[in-house]
Amino acid sequence: MSELAQRLLAWFDQNARSLPWRESPPDPYRVWVSEVMLQQTQVETVLPYFQRWMARFPNLETLAAATEQEVLRLWEGLGYYQRARALHRVAQILVQEWNGRFPQRAAEWQTLPGIGPYTAAAIASITFGEVVLALDGNVRRVLSRLYDLDLPVDSPAGERELKRLGQVHVPADRPGDFNQALMDLGATLCRPQTPRCEVCPVARLCLARARGTQSLRPVRRRGGDVPHYTVAAAVIWRGERVLLAQRPPQGLLGGLWEFPGGKQEPGESLEEALQREIREELGTVITVGEKVGVFQHAYSHFRVTLHAFHCHLVGEEPQPLEATALEWVPLTHLAHYPMGKLDRQIAQALLQARPLTSAD
Repeated sequence: MSELAQRLLAWFDQNARSLPWRESPPDPYRVWVSEVMLQQTQVETVLPYFQRWMARFPNLETLAAATEQEVLRLWEGLGYYQRARALHRVAQILVQEWNGRFPQRAAEWQTLPGIGPYTAAAIASITFGEVVLALDGNVRRVLSRLYDLDLPVDSPAGERELKRLGQVHVPADRPGDFNQALMDLGATLCRPQTPRCEVCPVARLCLARARGTQSLRPVRRRGGDVPHYTVAAAVIWRGERVLLAQRPPQGLLGGLWEFPGGKQEPGESLEEALQREIREELGTVITVGEKVGVFQHAYSHFRVTLHAFHCHLVGEEPQPLEATALEWVPLTHLAHYPMGKLDRQIAQALLQARPLTSAD
């Protein structure tokens, strides 16, 4: 076992984070769910979602038997909803085609929907002892500093070099603990800003610390400007009900429900954009009234400012020309429909503006 592995594991044995998916022996189902939830999401954010998920779907069979809408509703707020749909689909595949068994090798995990190289390696090493490096963001940062790597870690060449440098240290007897130790080190000490080198268990082995380049590592490719979109949404009323549209199953926020609308085009007012979008999406005509509110959200590759308006039909019955389904929903039932963050904010604004009475 290398000196790096020895030092890391000794530190991990004393300082490992206490997390609900870390059990002895590790449960493949809990590890798999946690790793998917942790993709592009902080541990602190994941913890309450993981607990609720396990209360509702405690094992593979209960998840496989659930409806997609149940899964999406429980996932709501975590974002990157394709992860939830992939979890659901993999559970069905494992029950129907694998007789309820879990793959044991990273290569097998990667044949399943939504499982990339990191997730596959993490599950296989932690739960089945495969001697493979799990290369996530924290591990990239730790290794890039240990070796003072000047290649962009998000480039193919940088990733190949990190795998080469890290794989030789993965110990045969504790590969899962080694990967988790690297993750914990990156999360708690080898942080993006102000790394705590003075208490790092592998500081003596770190080239970036020796050369004073910690703040320059990891190197990343330069990204372009993040685009910003202005969007209009229609809260279309019919009595005390509002119209919801279900997004197509594939793509951004697939399968979730929304207040219909779309992007503002150059030269359009918000009202004109909304009327055009409703003609294109629903094949009908609306009048646009008072504004419900303005809502903002940053996705991974773009930002949105959404203007929501109270609207009423003056045309034909809406048709789902671009949506999977349409439903007229009482305000009291909006909580039953899984939505993205912006649409949930609209729903909450509607409920706050119309306090519920005993008659509701």
